[in-house]
Amino acid sequence: MSDNKVQIFDTTLRDGEQVPGCKLNTEQKLIIAEQLDNLGVDIIEAGFPVSSPGDFKSVEAISKIVKNATVCGLTRSVENDIKVAGEALKYAKTPRIHTGIGTSDSHIKFKFKSTQEAIIERAVKAVSYAKSFVEDVEFYAEDAGRTDNEYLARVCEAVIKAGATVLNIPDTTGYCLPHEYGAKIKYLKEHVKGIDKAIISCHCHNDLGLATANSIEGVINGARQIECTINGIGERAGNTALEEVVMILKQHPYLNLDTGIQTEMLYGISQLVSDSMGIYTQPNKAIVGANAFAHSSGIHQDGVIKNRETYEIMDPKDVGVTESAIVLTARSGRAALAYRAKNIGYELTKLQLDEIYTNFLDFADKKKEVDDNDIHQIIEKSKVYNEITSA
Repeated sequence: MSDNKVQIFDTTLRDGEQVPGCKLNTEQKLIIAEQLDNLGVDIIEAGFPVSSPGDFKSVEAISKIVKNATVCGLTRSVENDIKVAGEALKYAKTPRIHTGIGTSDSHIKFKFKSTQEAIIERAVKAVSYAKSFVEDVEFYAEDAGRTDNEYLARVCEAVIKAGATVLNIPDTTGYCLPHEYGAKIKYLKEHVKGIDKAIISCHCHNDLGLATANSIEGVINGARQIECTINGIGERAGNTALEEVVMILKQHPYLNLDTGIQTEMLYGISQLVSDSMGIYTQPNKAIVGANAFAHSSGIHQDGVIKNRETYEIMDPKDVGVTESAIVLTARSGRAALAYRAKNIGYELTKLQLDEIYTNFLDFADKKKEVDDNDIHQIIEKSKVYNEITSA
């Protein structure tokens, strides 16, 4: 793999589906998986096969239809989990088992009532057993964000020796600051023997709103896989948003990091996931929100009408949005009103615009947003209507 390629590991169908009330049936999962494959994601985490017969069936069905991406199944460091995942993935062209265990003091003491050495033994055993089913084994060190770096390095070194091909370093609780998470990845790159035999992966949660920033810091410091979901959905406050990390790397070419994602499909797949899960994306969501390319401030509208790049760092077409929206509100200026009027057939002089603008403000103060029908009404009721139509 090229050193500047960042693999995109999509876990919409596994971590994303853990959102309360967002259960997908197998047919819905297949539709989304096919679109993820077309989008160009490198790995699709299709589910947690041992968790239910339905999830096993979905992982197996997805394995049969995915043409390009690696299909991955999650397990705990439990022999039966791994065996069931291996069975569910048997039809995949390129299967991966994702196994692991908690490594923080909190998890070791309270969750497992164990010791650091015993956890390493369980991790090695799990990876070795997974290796008997598939060649590609990813190990997750749950709560790595709160795990001591020296111990985390020992765990990573041990599982690489056991055959792990990918090391997932999750900020499970979303607690790390970006510089801390980046430093953790850098530490592992510099202190784990055999690290060149494995890819380091970022799996960041958004409890403090830092998932995307942490993932970007991770790849800047040497990670080469990002685990993410469409629209950032997932457990609690969600995961790293796929569309955000992909467009950040695309818009900052000097980082020399590429994902290979077909970005013009982003808006469409965002809508598909939103509709399928019944979770509607907040309007101000970066990249795919309804207002991501909408402008209602008069100052911004004037700039965008003159040159889009004054207030937009991305071309909306790059993410599958047809065009920027000039939204008319009481905060809009004359330039925006003239622009929208022209779009529906009115070429206004400066004097005509001044006359209509006063009526527009009165109307806009009573209504949150002024649409094209409203513009027709405002112009028709103006003193200059006959003058405009006779021109």
